[in-house]
Amino acid sequence: MSGDLLKGRLIVVVGAGGVGKTTLAAALALGSAKEGRRTLVMTFDPSLRLKDALGVGDSGKGEPIRVMEAGPGFLDAALLDAKLTFDRLIRNYAPNAAAAKRIFSNRFYRDMAGNLSGILEYMAMERLFEMQASEGYDRIILDTPPTRQAMDFLQAPERMMNLVDSKAIQFAMDPWWDDAGRKNLAFRIALKGAMELSDRVIGRRFLLDVVEFIRAFAPLFDGFRSRAEDVRNLLLADETRFLLVAGPGPDRVPDAMFFLRKLQETGHHLGPILVNQVHPDPGPAAGKDQGTVLLRFLADRDQRGLSLLRSLFPGEKNIISVSLEPVPPGDLRTLGQLFEKLSKANPN
Repeated sequence: MSGDLLKGRLIVVVGAGGVGKTTLAAALALGSAKEGRRTLVMTFDPSLRLKDALGVGDSGKGEPIRVMEAGPGFLDAALLDAKLTFDRLIRNYAPNAAAAKRIFSNRFYRDMAGNLSGILEYMAMERLFEMQASEGYDRIILDTPPTRQAMDFLQAPERMMNLVDSKAIQFAMDPWWDDAGRKNLAFRIALKGAMELSDRVIGRRFLLDVVEFIRAFAPLFDGFRSRAEDVRNLLLADETRFLLVAGPGPDRVPDAMFFLRKLQETGHHLGPILVNQVHPDPGPAAGKDQGTVLLRFLADRDQRGLSLLRSLFPGEKNIISVSLEPVPPGDLRTLGQLFEKLSKANPN
């Protein structure tokens, strides 16, 4: 079974919050390394839970950290830091030091760029592209935030390509904003009215900072567009698989269906579906105390959820049930044990 779970050079682990995605991503990455693959597991989940599961400190925000070695295989872990990635992107792709300094000195970039909506997802895209292009790994396993935020990651390449061609960018790049343009009387009259309006709505200083930020970034736009297209192709490639982790119970089926539908609409490739944290049935001999009755109820609920999900995809998808662990795996030993259980699981 591990061959199906680890099929592909890039495995993107997706799903709703609280279903154990991070733990499963770490276990799969450890198993990949033990099978002799040079493996990287990375996360752009803002909670950074992966560093706890693998024992990686904040140093993983810079360069990948070696977690373990197993013969020809090894496991590295990387934690996304949006600001560090953004800074590195500018240093690598700015045409010269002066252009990079212009961006770094912009107040909008210093105060807001690392926290804007969409920046985290785009930086994850850039970091993933960097790691894949390095050719230092046989397999990359990407842990993602909850389902709907992960959709922002899937859409990031398209959104970036649309952004660099948007009217807002064209507006900021208009020669009106140049010193020569400002000498034109008609422009000055129009600009005065626009500035008075912007002062009331968003603030003149803020508008000028945003315009300056966009114009400083202009030399990098072609590179953004090119890399965004490369990442879009990477996410759609045959060697890329999306592994959906779903919670147990009928109430979790809509989340799973939402992401399955989105993946089908966008042409991405889906691997097995893992229904995680399924409560085991204690059996009739376990007694009738309150704890056992509750466990039996939860086990029945989870089986109804599994049956519903399987009925929606009869014979089409590998759906793997993963039983709830008494103690969640939190180190390499228990992560290895979880991978062994996954590798022996039978889809049904």
